[in-house]
Amino acid sequence: MNLLAELKRRNVLRAAALYIGAAWALSQGLAQLLPVFDIPNWVVRWFVIAAIIGFPFAMLFSWFYEWTPHGIQRESEVAPDASVTRATGKKLDRWIIAVLSLALVLLLADKLVLHKDAASALDKSVAVLPLVNESGDPQQDYFSDGLSEELISAIAQVPAIKVIGRSSSFRFRGREQDDSASIGVKLGVATLLEGTVRKQGEQVRIVASLIKAADGSALWSHTYDRELKDVFAVQSDIATSVAGALKSALLGKTIESADKPPSGNLDAYNALLQGRFFAERRDRADYLKAVDYFEQAIKLDPNYMMAYARLAIAHQWFNDWIANTEERKTTTPLARSNAEKAVALDAQSAVAVGALGINQAWSDFDFKAGEATLKRAVALDPSNAETLYQLADVTASLGRIDEALAMMRKVLTMEPLNASFHFYTGQYLLALGRVDEAEAELKRAVELQPSAEGVRLYLTLAYIKHGRFDEAMATAKTEPNDAFRRFALTMSHFASGDTAAGQASLADMIRLDADFGPGDVADVYAYLGDTDQALAWLDRAWQSRDTFIVSIFEDPILFPKLRNDPRFAAFCKKAGLPPPDQVRVNPAS
Repeated sequence: MNLLAELKRRNVLRAAALYIGAAWALSQGLAQLLPVFDIPNWVVRWFVIAAIIGFPFAMLFSWFYEWTPHGIQRESEVAPDASVTRATGKKLDRWIIAVLSLALVLLLADKLVLHKDAASALDKSVAVLPLVNESGDPQQDYFSDGLSEELISAIAQVPAIKVIGRSSSFRFRGREQDDSASIGVKLGVATLLEGTVRKQGEQVRIVASLIKAADGSALWSHTYDRELKDVFAVQSDIATSVAGALKSALLGKTIESADKPPSGNLDAYNALLQGRFFAERRDRADYLKAVDYFEQAIKLDPNYMMAYARLAIAHQWFNDWIANTEERKTTTPLARSNAEKAVALDAQSAVAVGALGINQAWSDFDFKAGEATLKRAVALDPSNAETLYQLADVTASLGRIDEALAMMRKVLTMEPLNASFHFYTGQYLLALGRVDEAEAELKRAVELQPSAEGVRLYLTLAYIKHGRFDEAMATAKTEPNDAFRRFALTMSHFASGDTAAGQASLADMIRLDADFGPGDVADVYAYLGDTDQALAWLDRAWQSRDTFIVSIFEDPILFPKLRNDPRFAAFCKKAGLPPPDQVRVNPAS
């Protein structure tokens, strides 16, 4: 028997063509559709793998069975004169043509329409690299950094232009080994704005160039020699010129400096820039310096909205990450009053409204009010990654982790190299039980900012979820924050079965960290299955206004253990949180 002829007679070759064409069309459709719903790429990969595995079974089926008017029958049981394989073959031919046509349409749509749209969007994208301080005085770094931040804010006022945020752009400070093409790829932009600043006395020279990332060719360049009092006009000139070079539809729009004080007081502006410079460093000593500079800016210009807003955000950050119970009693009302003052001065400022929203949610535990306020902040400036992240975090606090994750995916398109944003994305993924993806995001955060506090703690928890206890212990030891390191080590000891070491480490946590992080102690007891102690420490966290409560539904340890306990439901109600049974996260412990 001629095997090839028999394969043709039984329509095996046609079945193979139909199977491959259908699998290809479906994979094309999934690849284009899934990102719309924030479904990860691994779904497509597993579909392709499943299709490959299923191929030989489908071919065996087509060899041994035949479609007949009476249903599926074994080929050997069908009389030759009753066989309809020829008619079936014609039907399969029509199906093959239809499926291949569909696959071709999807391919052309992807290449010619979707990619064309993406290329068009890329053409109007820019990253403002940190301007180089050429003043010869490192103490003037804050000024060149501040100008860079202002240019980011000013250009972002043009909706047609995609602007990468500060944290991602500033990662390329002093990295001469990265050429323009590699920077463009890493940031996902077509153009780069770079330049230098030389400040001498009351004079400033700014050299700015807009270059094409792919080949480093100049699209536009200009030198500005001005007095410092004209610095706001220079910022507007540069931003408008960049918009023009990118052929923005809003070319005629006047672009104002977002942080300009209403009085035009340059000293107040200087103080604000220095405050932001130190606030970005995120530790206790620099926090105090930042607060001092923001207060100086307010003293120099009592109506300086941005100074009040940045001061409120700095206070709130201190509350969330550093302050103990007594310190929170002081900083909480300060954060609230400064945020309210900022909004009173300019209710249309996304930064000011965002500062009020995080205070409502994270200090007052009024999550609904915070969510409403932050939605308004995002509506005021959809291009602001900071306010969209704030809304994502409050959305997660309300138990809608999937929605929060979708927002963070969008935030990462604005700030692709921001370690904190990768951390929060990993935190949400871990809460959703997507441990592999969470691990990847947390590792990315560590790679981008090795000194970041808290990231290795969550990476430790991810390893524990995977049962990789040696990696959990090794990672816990490298956590830079003392309290978080003790927490991570305690969890690692208990997870690996070293109860004695775990109890000793828990005792250290209670002795040293009970005031700073009672919620962490509650976490350990929940992991051990001691629900009574976990709830007792959770109540202690409430009494001290520990911001652990803000992320209680994102906690991959405590929440799965307590979600079905009626006492935990009562606690959530007291804390202004939704009922645990309404929270959309992975229920598995």
